[in-house]
Amino acid sequence: MRKIYFASFCLLFFLQAASAQQGNVKLFSVNFQQATISQVVNEIESKSDYHFYYDPAQFDSLRVTVKVTKKPLSMILDQAFKKTAFVYAIDQQQVFITKNRQIRTELAPGYSLRHSEQTSGAAAVTDYTAEAEKKVTEATTENKLYEIGVKTNTIKAGKAILSGYIRDIKSGEAVTGATIYVSNTKTGAASDQFGYYSITLPRGRQTLLIRGLGMKDTRRQIILYTDGKLNIEMQEQINSLKEVKISGEKVANVRSTDLGLARLDIKNIKQIPTAFGEADVLKVVLTLPGVTSVGEATTGFNVRGGAADENLILLDGNTIYNPAHFFGFFAAFNPDIVKDIELYKSSIPEKFGGRLSSVLDITNREGNKKKFTGSAGIGLLTSRLNVEGPIVKDKTSFIFGGRTTYSDWLLKLLPESYKHSQASFYDFNLGISHQVNEKNNIYLSGYLSQDKFKLNSDTAYKYSNKNLNLKWKHNFNNKLYNLLSAGIDRYQYDVSSSANPVNAYDLGFNVTQSNFKSDFTYYLNNKHTLNFGLNSILYKINPGTFEPNGPKSLINPDVIAPEKGLESAIYLGDKYDVTDNLTISAGVRLNMYNYLGPATVNNYAPNLPKEPNNVLDSTRYPNGKFIKTYFGPDIRLSARYLLSDNLSVKAGYNTLHQYLHLLSNSTSISPTDVYQLTDVNVKPETGDQVSLGLFKNAQNNTIEMSVEVYYKRLRNYLDYKSGAVLLLNHHIEQDVINTQGKAYGAEFLVKKTAGKLNGWMSYTYSRTFLKQDDPYAGEFINGGKYYPANYDKPHAFNFNGNYRFTHRYSISFDISYSTGRPITLPIAKYEYAGSERVLYSDRNLYRIPDYFRSDFSIIIEGNHRVHQLTHNSWTIGVYNLTGRQNAYSTFFTEQSGVISGYKLSIFAAPIPFINYNIRF
Repeated sequence: MRKIYFASFCLLFFLQAASAQQGNVKLFSVNFQQATISQVVNEIESKSDYHFYYDPAQFDSLRVTVKVTKKPLSMILDQAFKKTAFVYAIDQQQVFITKNRQIRTELAPGYSLRHSEQTSGAAAVTDYTAEAEKKVTEATTENKLYEIGVKTNTIKAGKAILSGYIRDIKSGEAVTGATIYVSNTKTGAASDQFGYYSITLPRGRQTLLIRGLGMKDTRRQIILYTDGKLNIEMQEQINSLKEVKISGEKVANVRSTDLGLARLDIKNIKQIPTAFGEADVLKVVLTLPGVTSVGEATTGFNVRGGAADENLILLDGNTIYNPAHFFGFFAAFNPDIVKDIELYKSSIPEKFGGRLSSVLDITNREGNKKKFTGSAGIGLLTSRLNVEGPIVKDKTSFIFGGRTTYSDWLLKLLPESYKHSQASFYDFNLGISHQVNEKNNIYLSGYLSQDKFKLNSDTAYKYSNKNLNLKWKHNFNNKLYNLLSAGIDRYQYDVSSSANPVNAYDLGFNVTQSNFKSDFTYYLNNKHTLNFGLNSILYKINPGTFEPNGPKSLINPDVIAPEKGLESAIYLGDKYDVTDNLTISAGVRLNMYNYLGPATVNNYAPNLPKEPNNVLDSTRYPNGKFIKTYFGPDIRLSARYLLSDNLSVKAGYNTLHQYLHLLSNSTSISPTDVYQLTDVNVKPETGDQVSLGLFKNAQNNTIEMSVEVYYKRLRNYLDYKSGAVLLLNHHIEQDVINTQGKAYGAEFLVKKTAGKLNGWMSYTYSRTFLKQDDPYAGEFINGGKYYPANYDKPHAFNFNGNYRFTHRYSISFDISYSTGRPITLPIAKYEYAGSERVLYSDRNLYRIPDYFRSDFSIIIEGNHRVHQLTHNSWTIGVYNLTGRQNAYSTFFTEQSGVISGYKLSIFAAPIPFINYNIRF
C-alpha cells in the first residue's frame, strides 16, 4: 500500500514537465469502467515506469470511467478527476495525487540551486565543491527528495557514484546484505558486512528501492548531481498476519551469482526447536540441504562429502576450533549476540581459504549506538545475560554477552553409575565499534569460552577457546575501501587425573594462530566489482604433553615436539555483469605454505612404506628455517544466467587447499582430538568441485525453490592404518595414509518466506567414497577399492515450519531424517597362534539404524507495547517428540566367548523444555 502524507507539498520538488511533454511522451490505451483508484494505478504502472504516490483513504468513494486510445497520461488523469476535488502533478516518472490541496511543481520563490554567496577565484570554487562532495546526507524518510552532490542549475549528462551506509533506525547497527535497486536502470548493489554500499547511477532524478533481510522494504528519492554520500536507515520488519503485497524486486536468490550459499537470520534460528530450548546456530545449519552430522549431540558437521575439520568456522573473523559446549548439546555461539550467518558450500569467495568443504561465517551485532538495551534468558540448564549501548552516542558502541550452566542437577538424575558426574561451561563475547570519522571505523571483538566435565571418574576434561581480533576499515573514496585486521586465536584442552597420586597425570594440547589480513573492495563501475588482498597465518601447535600431576606421581613425562607453519595467500576476484541476464564471478587465490623449524624430520627410503624399519636417518632444522614449501592456485568461478525475472540457472567451479589436519580416532570431533600441520611427510589436502543449480521464485516471490547438483574430488585426505595410535605419537606419518576420494549429490530446497505459515523443507542425496590403493602406503584398505567415508549418509530430509496465530502466539515444528552412518562390524572368530581372534568386515561395510527425530515448541510473547520497561516471552516445547532411541554410537564387548553389540542413545526419550526470555 502507498500512504503518502502531503502536508509539505507546498515545497515540492522542481519539475520540467513542459519540456518533457514536448519530447517522447508515453501514450496509453485504457478502458476503465467504474474502476477503483488502485485498479487504475496498477494498470498504468504495469504498462510504464510511472510510480504513483497517494493516500488510498481519500479515494474510497471515487470510481473512474475513462476510455481512451493512445493518449498521454495527463489526459487520462484530467478525465478521471473531472468535476472532483482531486489534483495531480507529474514529475518525470513520479505522479502525485491529493485532494483539496495545491501541488506546486516549481521551485519556491527565492530558492536557488546555486550557492547563495558569490565566490571569486578558482580556489574558492574548488573548496566549495570539495565540501559539497564530503557532505553526508542522512535519508530517514521515503517522502522527501534528497539532493546529492554539488548542485547546479542544470543536470549534466553522465553518471555519478552514490555510496554510504545502511543502518537500523533503532540501534544504528549496520544492515548486512541489503540490496539497493533502481528499476528504471536495472542497476543494483548490496551492502557488505559493515552496511557499506557503492553504486554508479545516471545523474538526475532516481528512486532507490531498498530491501534487507528481516527489515521493512523502503525507498528513497534522490536527485544525483555529482558523486556523493547517502546514509539510509531501515526499520525492522513486523510480520503482518494479513495478506501482503510482495514487490518484484525480492529476487536476490535468483539474481545473485552465489551458488551453494545459505543465509540465515537470527529470527529464523530462534523459531527452530532445539534440545533444552535454547536457540542453536549449529542445529539450524544442520537443517540446510547438503549439511549433515554423524550423530546426535555431535560437535562437528559435514558439508557436501567433507570431513568435520574441512569447515572453516569464523566468528567475527576469529577462527573457532571447537564450536560446541556440554558434549555437543549447545553451540558455542550466543544466540542473543549473533546477527546473521552465511554458509558457503560452493562459490566460496576468494578471501577465504585453508579448508576444503565450506566456510561458516558468523557475524555478531555491533551494539546499539543510540540507547542502552539488554536481554536475559533462563532455561533448564543455562542462563544468559547481554548488555549493549552507546559509549559515545552515534559513534561508539559496545555489546557484551555471557552464558553459563548449572547442569549438575540433571546429571544427578542419571543412573547410579553416572551420579558423580559433573559438567559446566561458560562463554563471554565482547564487541566494540567506533566511528573515527566518515572514512575510518575501528572494530574490536573478543571471545572466551571454557568447558569442564567428568563422567563418574576422577578424570577431568577441560577445553577452551580464546580469540581476539582488531579491524580497521578505511574508505579511500566512494569506490575503494580497505579492511585491515589482525588477531590471535587459541584452542587448548587438558585431561587430568589425581585420585591415585602415584598414577596422577596431566595431558595437554594447544594450537595458536596469529593472523593478518588486508582486504580491498573496489567498485570499478556497475559492471565490475573487484576484491583483492592478502592474508597470512602463523600456526604454532603443541601436539601433546604428558606430565606427572603432583609430587608423588611416577608418570614418565612425554612431550611431542612443537610444530610451526606459515600459510599465506594473495587473491583477486571480479564480479562482471556481462549483460542484464548474464553475470560472471571469477577469481584466483595463490596459496603458499611453509613448514618451519625447529623440527627433526625423518628421512624414509624411497618407494617404501613409512615405517620404522624404513627410516634412513633424520635431519634437524633450526628455528625459523623453511623446511618444506607448498604452492598452488585456487580457482573460483561462477556464473548466473537469468531465464526470466524469477528463474535462473547457475554454474560454479572451485579448487581448494588445506594445510591443517584433524587427527581423531572417533567419528565426531571430541575434545581430545589433535591437529597436525602439513610437513615433509604429510601432504596438503586438495579438492575441486563443480556444481550446477536451478533457482525459481513463485507466488509473488514468497516461495523460493532451488535444486543443486555437485561433484567433488578429494586428494590426500588423511585416513588411518588399522590400529593407528594418534595421541602422543612422535612419528604420526607412520600411522596415517593418504587417500583419494569422490563425493557427489543433489540438494532440493523449498522455502516460504511470508505469511502466517513460513519455513523450509530440504532433501539431500549425497555419497562420499574414499580409496586407498597406494602400494607404498604399507597396506590396502578394502583391497584398494572405494569404501564409504565414516560420514557417508545417502539420504537426509528436514522440515522446519512456523505458524503464527497472532503477534503473540506461534508454534514451530521440526522433522529430521537421515540414513545411518557406516560402521565396521565383527563378523567371525578364528584361532591364530593359539589364541582366539575376531575377524572384522571390510571397512564401513554396514550401517547403524536410520536417524529420525521430531520436535515441537510454542512461543508465547508478551504484549508489544512500545513504551514499557521490559518485554518478555516464553518458549515451551518437547525435543524428540516421539521418543525414538536414535543410535549415537555402537560398540561390542566379549563375555564368556560371546561377542555382543550395543547401541548408545543420547536422547532416548522425549525431552520437555521451557525457557523464559526478557528484553530491556
